[in-house]
Amino acid sequence: MDFTPTEEQAAARDLAARIFGDLSTHERLTAAGTGSDAELWKALCEAGLPAAVEDIGLLGLVLLLEEQGRTTAQVPFAASCVYGLLAVSAHGSAEQRERLLPAIGDGTVVVTGALPEAAVQVGGSGELSGVIPAVPWLRDATHVLVADDEHGLWLVRTVDARCDPVELTAPWSAGRLTLDATPGEPLGEPLGGRLGERQGGSEAAAAGQDAYDDVLATARTAFAGLQAGVCAGSVARAVAHTNTREQFGRPLATKQGVQLRAADAYMDTEAIRVTAYEAAWRRDEGLDYATHALTAAWWASEAGHRVVHAGQHLHGGMGADLDHPVHRHFLWGRQLDAYLGCGSEVLQELGALIVDGEGDA
Repeated sequence: MDFTPTEEQAAARDLAARIFGDLSTHERLTAAGTGSDAELWKALCEAGLPAAVEDIGLLGLVLLLEEQGRTTAQVPFAASCVYGLLAVSAHGSAEQRERLLPAIGDGTVVVTGALPEAAVQVGGSGELSGVIPAVPWLRDATHVLVADDEHGLWLVRTVDARCDPVELTAPWSAGRLTLDATPGEPLGEPLGGRLGERQGGSEAAAAGQDAYDDVLATARTAFAGLQAGVCAGSVARAVAHTNTREQFGRPLATKQGVQLRAADAYMDTEAIRVTAYEAAWRRDEGLDYATHALTAAWWASEAGHRVVHAGQHLHGGMGADLDHPVHRHFLWGRQLDAYLGCGSEVLQELGALIVDGEGDA
């Protein structure tokens, strides 16, 4: 294993760090409220960062998402890259790749995903019906990737569906998705092929399950990388605060209890980072990574929960201030704790995968 970024990955990471650092400031985040930052999203797309993910792979995306997490930048970067660019690139048809990838890369098409929420039902002519209570970044999306009851993947245009705003723990521009005989486009197959699959095509059904599993594992890996950045930002803020805040004439950082709490948070953050790197690297290398993605998701949930609580606690009373920057890291960390499966859920899934003998080496 070699997680050393390539020259292209490092350049993209450094560019992302500069853009996020310049534009995702406390003042701009305050002004944005719970919505997205359109100017920041435009800057990222003009810099070619979403489009670059097709070349720098999942590990490159994880590096970019770490930088987003450090600043809790409110843009649909992770969702559109995972459910859009990487999903279409890996599982879309040639026509879908030609039509959608350039538009996703330049930001004119934004894709989000409703995995692994309750599956939607498919009608005889490919119409989709169902309600998904909360889809992150739905208010920004032009398309949403949903799964049917056999784990087939479908792209739905948001203009064809009903999208009602909802608020999550973190400000992710979420919405309630209602499909009522809504037209959908099967990912990677013509409509007839997908409907034929539903009538008993076992080979096609297996391919659909593989695509679903890959997209979900990719999403878990990517959002674990985002959590690593959120936690790193929380720890950095806590370190800065405890080094400058004094008690009885001494900085808080000189106290052993503070040092131990910060050290534990740092080690948890590194565990999230390295497991996300490993899962992403294995996918990029074409290796099995199902168990590695679940391991990264478990660390992101369990350790991420601990880190953002520690970051807030180390700020003392200031950490309880809803307007303080560290509170955003707390909200993001708690949202990511449960997104795509909380720790106990992914641990159960990991155990079942190992018991069934399907885990990778």
